[in-house]
Amino acid sequence: GRKCLLARRFVEAGVRFVQCSHSYKWDQHEKLRELHAQNAREMDKPIAGLLADLESRGLLQDTLVLWGSEFGRTPTVQGADGRDHNPHGFTMWLTGAGVKRGFSYGATDEFGYKAVENVATIYDLHATLLHLLGLDHERLTFNYGGRNFRLTDVAGRVHSGIMA
Repeated sequence: GRKCLLARRFVEAGVRFVQCSHSYKWDQHEKLRELHAQNAREMDKPIAGLLADLESRGLLQDTLVLWGSEFGRTPTVQGADGRDHNPHGFTMWLTGAGVKRGFSYGATDEFGYKAVENVATIYDLHATLLHLLGLDHERLTFNYGGRNFRLTDVAGRVHSGIMA
């Protein structure tokens, strides 16, 4: 909650990029129910408060909020009460500046294992985020070793289906 309050204050003060991180207690290969329930109790109200604060102050229209993780979880149990890593299908959400509200974009297969609809790679996510921030990912390059590189490598497409 403290981090979300600070994030809102930073946004109010004009800071252009703010990152809030939760502790590393999300990597549940065991005690999934217990620890995810604890994490949800720690995060749900602060995130809701941050979004409500940004909205009530008119800041959400210009502030892009991304909630995500490094990967998803398998739809099957690992051990007695855990789940393994799953890079093939996971959830992220966006709200705020330029993002369509109240809808789902994409879907996994019937098992929740692999993305099958509106599949977005990490390069696509970066291209889309950069677009929402007003930057063209194909022109945003840096020179290294005599060659121009970009965050989205040689891939990445903007997913305009999420745009308001």
